This record gives sequence, C-alpha cells and structure tokens, in this order.
Amino acid sequence: MSTRTPKLSTTKIAGKKKAIQNPDVLNKISTPAYVIDEDLLEKNLKILSYIQNATNCEILLALKAFSTSACFPLIKRYLSGVTASSLNEAKLGSEEFGKNVHVYSPAYTPATFKKLLNYSSHIVMNSFAQWKRLKHLASLSETLKIGIRVNPHYSEVKNTMYNPCSLSSRFGVSSETLNSENLDGISGLHFHALCQQPFEVLERVWSEIESKFEQALYQLSWVNLGGGHYLTHPDYDIKKLITFVNKIQKKYNISVYMEPGEAVVYKSGFLVTSVLDLGDSNPSYAIVDVSASAHMPDILEMPYRPTILNECSESNNNFKYSIGGPTCLSGDIIGNYSFSDKLKIGDKLVLTDMAQYTIVKNTTFNGIDLPSILLLKSDGELKLIKNFTYTDFKSRVG
Repeated sequence: MSTRTPKLSTTKIAGKKKAIQNPDVLNKISTPAYVIDEDLLEKNLKILSYIQNATNCEILLALKAFSTSACFPLIKRYLSGVTASSLNEAKLGSEEFGKNVHVYSPAYTPATFKKLLNYSSHIVMNSFAQWKRLKHLASLSETLKIGIRVNPHYSEVKNTMYNPCSLSSRFGVSSETLNSENLDGISGLHFHALCQQPFEVLERVWSEIESKFEQALYQLSWVNLGGGHYLTHPDYDIKKLITFVNKIQKKYNISVYMEPGEAVVYKSGFLVTSVLDLGDSNPSYAIVDVSASAHMPDILEMPYRPTILNECSESNNNFKYSIGGPTCLSGDIIGNYSFSDKLKIGDKLVLTDMAQYTIVKNTTFNGIDLPSILLLKSDGELKLIKNFTYTDFKSRVG
C-alpha cells in the first residue's frame, strides 16, 4: 500500500543543508518516490561541459537512460543535444530540449522515418539495405545528416545481454560491407561498444575501429562514439580522453559526438522507499514499497546490487535483511543488506544512483504504484514533477 499524498505540493526546505539524508528533506517525502538532486546533476554537467570546451566535441544526453524533461532546462545549459531511439524520444527531445536530436534505431518503417524528419538533425542507419530503401525520403530534408552504424566486433562488455558487438549482433554493418560506393549520401559513422567503462576501454575499441574503418573515417565529416562512457565517475581519466578526442578530430578532420546516458545523471538520483513489513527467515526479510522487478529492472537483468544509504558492512553485530518488493514475483529481491540498528515498520530507506534506467523502464506490474518523481532544487525546494494515480495504471493496460 502506498503512503504517498496524491496532492503533494511544492515544499520549501529551510536552510542550505538539503542533501537527501537531511531529515528535514526525507521526512517530507511520501514514498515511493524518485528524487533527482539538482546540485548533483549539475556537478556532472559541469564535468561534461569541461570536456566539450576542451575538445569542441559535442556531448548528447541519451534519452533511453533518462528522459525526465523537467530536468532539461538545466541539462541543455551544458549539453549540445540529445540522442533518441524512437519517434517518441525524438519528438520529446525536439519539443523539450530544443537542440540537436540524433536518432538511431535498428529499423525504421517508411512512415516513422518520414515523421522523424520533423524532429531530427541526424539519423543513423543500421544497414545499407535500409538506407537504400529510405534514401528517397531523406532527400525531403535539406538539413538532415545521415550516419551509418558500424560493428567493430570488439567489446569488453561481459554481460552478453548488454554486449552490442557480438558476432551475432543485429546492430550495425561490418567492415566487409562498407565501401566508398555505399557511403554515398552518408556523412557520419556511429558505433556503440561500451557499458559503464573507463577511457582505457574506449581506447582499445577505437583501435579496432581504426583498423577496420579507417578509410571511411577519412571520407566522412563526423563520428559518434556512442554511449557507455563513465565520464563523470571519479576514476575516469578525463585528461586522456581530451587528448584522444583532439587527436582523432585533427587526424581525420572530423567532428566528434558522444552520447552518454548514465554519466549525465550519475549518483544524482535516489529512490526513497518505506518498510511495509518485517519477518523472520534466513536472513530476516523486509518488504518495502518499491520493486526491483517493476521499478529497478536492471537489478534483475544485469544483475547488480544498489547501495542503500546508512547500510553497514556485514558483521556478526549487524542486523541483516533480505529486502524485497511488494509484488507476487518470488525473485523480486533488491538485495541483502546489513544495518547497525533493527529496521522498523515505516522506516525510510534511500537507494542511491537511481536516475538512469529506472524511470524510463519502470512498469505497473501487479498494479503497484509507480513512484512519484521529485526534484530537489539548488535552493532547497522539493518540487513535485509527477505523481501517478490509478488512471495512469488503467491507461497503460487499456
């Protein structure tokens, strides 16, 4: 059962101390709720802006990871545009972001492609056969730039579900099919081979790109390095990246784009949940009002274990819990956690790094509530962006 207040209004938090762990903030959040911290988001954006300024490359927000348009006014102060994976994302990016909109999809219908012309600055094709079929429609736009996605058949992504460069991948063309003749009308090259990875991996992937597609790079005017770059992670080597980007721009006389998703909102989002019930098992369990399956599906798909604020390292003196969601799915488990004190009914837990691939992927499985979306602004204002109701559930299932 949700404890949210459907008519939650904008609330001012007194004083400058307004981090999510501040009780004055936490006590005003009705759960379940995603909270985006504007200060933490801007911290990431400043890093990305620094990279842009040092290289003249353009960094784009990948809407597939985060598309909460209430944050676009801040994001577009720093980034050059967005990347979209569908007509809906392209339309959102064009209407709400108002800058460059790059689009890539494994396939387009002619009707969808024609509509995309109204919203897109760049469209990336997945195959030359596809380009041949749609080329006549692209000519309807005088400004549209066309790219081709390539597959270097090299990636260091360990989870095969997230590896876009396997030999059996449906994404992109191989070097054997690329030649000067079929590049007619194409001005850019796009690849995507990373997932939460540091600069050194990009460097190795680029070595494969150069060995297989160097001739094409000399013929084209732009290259998109894709997403998955952990640019705002504290261990990312930004200096090496800047040197790298400047080098390839000079070598090939080419413009460079990057399209991170997670790096834009890294560590800036939280999911606040309340303990609904406690029980004895091995370990003891806690049922909360958020679901791994419905609200954080990557926990089960990747898989991974999110951090909870104030959790402890496991020891014999701590209280251990298996924390799970309120759905009927047996595997709806967020993870095993230890705390210095016993949990109580009504305790609020704060899951961290919850902006990316959560809001965009959540569902109403079992008819459970979608978490509200809140923005914790720089001035301490806790602003409601979206509250979901029964009508949202009913409209989704028809």
